Amino acid sequence: MADNEMMAQEVIISDPADGAEEALQRYLEQAKPFIEEHGNFERLVANYQFVRDIVPRLAEADFVQENGPERQEFKQRLLKTLDEHTRPSVVIESSSSGLPSSAFIQQCENDPSRVLIGHPFNPPHLIPLVEVVPHPGTSDESVAAAMKFYRSVGKRPILLRHEVPGFVSNRLQAAINNEAYSLISRGVVSASDLDLAVTQGPGLRWALTGPIATNALGGGGGPDGFSRRMERLGPSIQAWEEDILKNRFDWSRESLSALEDGVKKSLGDVDWSNLVAERDAVLVQLLAAKSKTAIIGS
Repeated sequence: MADNEMMAQEVIISDPADGAEEALQRYLEQAKPFIEEHGNFERLVANYQFVRDIVPRLAEADFVQENGPERQEFKQRLLKTLDEHTRPSVVIESSSSGLPSSAFIQQCENDPSRVLIGHPFNPPHLIPLVEVVPHPGTSDESVAAAMKFYRSVGKRPILLRHEVPGFVSNRLQAAINNEAYSLISRGVVSASDLDLAVTQGPGLRWALTGPIATNALGGGGGPDGFSRRMERLGPSIQAWEEDILKNRFDWSRESLSALEDGVKKSLGDVDWSNLVAERDAVLVQLLAAKSKTAIIGS
C-alpha cells in the first residue's frame, strides 16, 4: 500500500473497553515494521483520533466500520445507534465473522439499505481479503461504495451474492478444521503433523491458485482441466467424503478432551510471540511475491 493510499482517510477510532487505546498503540507498534516499509509510520499514527464516546462524532463519518462483539442483541443496539446518528447514505459495514446483517438491522429506522457485512481477516493490516455480504435489502449503491472503499485502501474484497452463516472463508476453514479435529482426536495424526500436512502441501498451492484453479491444474489445466479431474477422481473423492461424514468431529466431551490433549502435546513448546513475528514477516514477503505475478488470485 503506497504512502498516499495509507493517508487517504482520517480515522476516528472508538472502543469503550478499559485499556483499549493502550492495546491499539501496542498493536500499531507490532505492525510498525510493515507500516514503515510501505509508508510513513509517524504520519499514519497522527492520522487517527481515539475517542471514548463515538456518538458525538458519527455525524462526521463518511464510512463506518463496526467491529463489535459477535452477539446479535448487541449488534442490534449498536446498529440502531449508528443508523440514528450517521448522515443519510453513509455506508455502515459490520465486521461480523459469520452473523449476517439481516439478523441485526431490525432497529435501524432510518436506512437499513446502507448496512452490510465487511469482514476482514487477521492480521488485518496484512491479509488483503474482505468479504462483502449484503442483506436482501442492501442497496446496489451501498455495495458499490463498500467495494470501492476497500479497494482504495489496498484490500481485495469479494462479493457474496447471498447471505450464508459464516460467509465463505470461515465456512471453508470450518470444514477443514472439523476434519483436522477428527483426525487428531482419533489418533490418526499429531497436531503438529496435521499443520505440516497443510503448510507443506496444499496450503502452499492454495496461497497461489486457490482450490478451484488447483483442481483444474490437477486435471491437466486449460478450460477442461476441472472437468477432467472430476471425471478421473470424482468417484474416489465421493468415497473419501462418505468416510469424512461418517467420522465427523462430533464435539462430544470425549472427542474434545482427546483433541485438546493432542494439541497440548504438539504445541506446548511453541514460542508464540516469535511465531507471530515470523508469520507476519513471511506474509509480507509472500504478498510482495504474489503482487509481481499474473497468477489467478494474486
